[in-house]
Amino acid sequence: MKFGILKSKIEKVLLESYANNTFKDEIKNLKKYVLENKNISKLFYLYDELNSPKALSESYAREFINESIKMYENTINKIKQSDLNKIKSWVGDKQIENQYETIDTLFSSDILTIESKLKCRNILSESLRKLPVVKTEGIDLPLTTMVSVANKTIKSYIDGLTESDKKELMSLLSEDDSTLNEKYVTLKEGVVTKLTEMKNDSTDSTMQTRIEDTISKVISEKYDKLTYFKLKNLKENL
Repeated sequence: MKFGILKSKIEKVLLESYANNTFKDEIKNLKKYVLENKNISKLFYLYDELNSPKALSESYAREFINESIKMYENTINKIKQSDLNKIKSWVGDKQIENQYETIDTLFSSDILTIESKLKCRNILSESLRKLPVVKTEGIDLPLTTMVSVANKTIKSYIDGLTESDKKELMSLLSEDDSTLNEKYVTLKEGVVTKLTEMKNDSTDSTMQTRIEDTISKVISEKYDKLTYFKLKNLKENL
């Protein structure tokens, strides 16, 4: 598994755990499997650094990328497969979008990806030359007492959302579960009703099957804040 995929899964686990009130437990796992492993934590940090705008000059960005490649090559072979397997077991085998595909391609040892590696190098160089993203007031997670790497990990994931989605998610996480749980029941019923209507109106058998699968998934899901957030977005897009 590419390290970028593994890191993306870790970020997903941490974000979901924050919504599910199991964040402290997952922080312990992060510390055990990532932070306390010198080489894995080094790659974790390296990916974050390459993924962050730094307002570098073109020449310095080029040198930064070259040094990052050296650091990766000097580190990856020191990591035991058994240590990576422990992380894989922790984060599970769910399919997830690789948020670090560009960096993974840059670090790839496949000689058939030379052209792709050059394109990724240019993309990263352009990103490193951009001004750092200014923090937006009102969307910071309350993680000041938590592990700093975990803080950066979750914020990296949330930075991929639109500004309106960030604010909505942060507002949602601060609401009372008992109130949201009641809303969730009504929301789920509304989504199932709308999907059923769409299924009945469709004459495409493939579309009907997809809608039926979605209905089954919605019905089977239990309440948590992240599921509520996703279901709300689904209803708005139907």
